[in-house]
Amino acid sequence: MTFRLHNFFRSSTSVRVRAALNLKGLDYEYIPYVLRRGDTRQPDYLAMNPAGLVPVLEREDGSHLTQSLAILEWLEEKYSVPPILPADADGRARVRALSLMIACEVHPLNNLRVLGYLGNRFGADEAAQKEWFTHWVELTFDALEAELAGHPQTGTFCHGDMPTMADICLYAQVWNNRRFDIATEKWPEIDRIFKRLDTIPAFNNAAPPNQPDAG
Repeated sequence: MTFRLHNFFRSSTSVRVRAALNLKGLDYEYIPYVLRRGDTRQPDYLAMNPAGLVPVLEREDGSHLTQSLAILEWLEEKYSVPPILPADADGRARVRALSLMIACEVHPLNNLRVLGYLGNRFGADEAAQKEWFTHWVELTFDALEAELAGHPQTGTFCHGDMPTMADICLYAQVWNNRRFDIATEKWPEIDRIFKRLDTIPAFNNAAPPNQPDAG
């Protein structure tokens, strides 16, 4: 099956799905959108996803999947090799918890529409938006670093020695952080894992600078 991925090159949720598709060796057609131009607020896009958010994964039958973590779970159920969730229940719970720390505690507070609302409604300039973004990243990354550094199941990657959904979320968020010059060196485990992931073609090829519309 060849998918069509409706996405934005810099969107961390889009990075997640690109990395998962790459890891599982699944072909997809890259369909770019420009969020600030309002591309995802057009009727054709809203017909696919009424929320007007990226990404949308379109299947060959024309049906659509939305929400990046739901897409990752669906890919895992349909294409289980290589796995992005551990085989054991405890491992799966830990990987999901690490993933949700990023997907539910950082991303919803720091995505483009939130930053835009802060600017438009409350007059937050670029410096204030950077302060907001940095605060929420640091709050969660401090906790994430402690979890990774202090857990026996942390290995080469967030959980063990094969990339999982947690690594996919981590990788995407670190790239998002770079927009606001947030370095990872203050979190040694996060920094180590990110640098290792960035050497893997499936991840590196999903990174924002390496997309056809990144210019």
